[in-house]
Formats: sequence, C-alpha cells, structure tokens
Amino acid sequence: MAGKAANFDIAIKELRVQTPDLQARFQREALLTARLEHPNIVSVHEAGRWPNGEPFYTMKLVAGRPLDGVIGATDTLNDRLALLPHVIAVADALAAELNAARAASCTVVQGDLLDVAALGRIVDAAAAAFGRLDGLVNNASSFYATPFGAIAERQWDDLLGTNLRAPLFLAQAAAARLREARGAIVNVIDIHAERPLKDFTVYSVAKAGLAGLTRALAVELAPRVRVNGAAPGAILWPDDGRHFDPPERRRITRQTPLGRTGSPDEVAGAVKYLLFDAPFVTGQVLAVDGGRGLNL
Repeated sequence: MAGKAANFDIAIKELRVQTPDLQARFQREALLTARLEHPNIVSVHEAGRWPNGEPFYTMKLVAGRPLDGVIGATDTLNDRLALLPHVIAVADALAAELNAARAASCTVVQGDLLDVAALGRIVDAAAAAFGRLDGLVNNASSFYATPFGAIAERQWDDLLGTNLRAPLFLAQAAAARLREARGAIVNVIDIHAERPLKDFTVYSVAKAGLAGLTRALAVELAPRVRVNGAAPGAILWPDDGRHFDPPERRRITRQTPLGRTGSPDEVAGAVKYLLFDAPFVTGQVLAVDGGRGLNL
C-alpha cells in the first residue's frame, strides 16, 4: 500500500537496524513507535526477506522534509511478529489520513506474496472493499546481489517469487474483475530486465521474466484489460554501499543523459499514466531512467 498527500516533496532515507539481542529489539520497537507518532508521515510499505532467507518488515515513511524513512530488521520469527502490529498501525494511520481527505478512498489489505494460496484472498479483500477492481500495480520486489557461483536456491525462490510468480498469480486472480471494469495492470520492472546488472543475476532474470509476462498478459487479457510495465532506472540508492558506493553512483549519474537520479514521484507518474491515461497502449514497457538505457 502506498499513498501521498498533495504538495509534499518526497524524501526517503533507509535505515536498517540489526537486532542481536532482546534489548536491541525493544530499542527498535521504540523507534517504530516514535515514527508512528510523527505528524508528517504520509506513506508506508512492505515486507520481504533478506538474502539469507530471514524475514524483515520495511516501513517507508514519506514526508514533506527529510526524514529517516525505512526501518527493516533481520529477525527471528518472534521479532518479525513483534514488528507487525507497528507496521499495521502505521498503514492504518495512513489510510485514516487519506480517508479524511477523501472519504472511503483507501483500505489496508495484507498478505504474504510468497504464499501463492494467499494471493487470491488479497485480491478478494481489495475488491470487496470497493465493490470492484480497476487496476493492479505489481510493485513489491526483493532486490539484492546474487553473485554467480554462490547462488542459493532460497534466493532464487525469493527473487523469482516476489518479482515474477506473485505478479503472475495476482493477475490471474484479478483477471475476471479487471475484465468487468475494463481495467489495467502495470508491472514495475527495471531497465536491467534487458541489460543485466553484474552480480544481480537472479534479480535480472526475474525482471526479464516480468517484462515477458507483461507482453504475454497483454495478449491474453486483450481487449478488455490493458497490461503495461514501467522500468525505473536509478531512483533510490541502497544504503549498504556494497554495490553502489559514491564513485559508482557518480558514474551512473554521469551516464544518465538527464544528469540526475529519478524520484519516486516520477515513477508514480509513469504508473498513473499507464493505469489511467493510456487507453490505446498495451504490451509496452516504459523506461523511467532519464535516458540511461541509451548508454548501457
């Protein structure tokens, strides 16, 4: 789930907190509670898994000024469950803010995208909230390096699961309702679907599959449902610095004809266009990369 208040400038900073003991867990929970009470919060996202297979919850707080925005943790199951009420509470707070701006415009639905059996329930719950389903945006994604020669099966399952399998089965579950509404699907892909990123073999393969799925679904669901993709370039840098250190970030920026990184707003604008404002466009992947794909 994601939302944005009008006239806000988005600023997101990632903070990943490790939890080696119970005390650190309590410190993290206190931090989450403080973020929950921050008056400028307007957005929250999602759950996933680290490269080692451990789960984490990621909270993205988007505000009108720079704000520590993403809190994640590599945890045991008990720690993950301890975080869940806070994440749900922030999502509920965002929904309340959006509903105050426009009554009955937002609801919160949760589910594990790696659990195929749960995907139909997610679609059913979303449709039940509004009595129809007009669009599906497949945006949730795992992203981390998988150097060739050390790729683990669980990494394959995770990266293919979030980036390809979940979009396929969500689309299948939503297809009947989308046909009724003459709706649309937008898959958030990556420019590296066509030009693989070194050390990110499995991620690149998964996104290439999602690009192919986009075109296949455009054929399968025509003429009543349009299916397109948005492929971002450099938007937000990972904070670990292992693959995108400052010199590499400068190199990528110089490689981009528009001379800068993009913003989440610009990706959202492309998704909005494909979802609502492109009635004669289907089976296309729109690069949102400042022209960087021209130089790869």
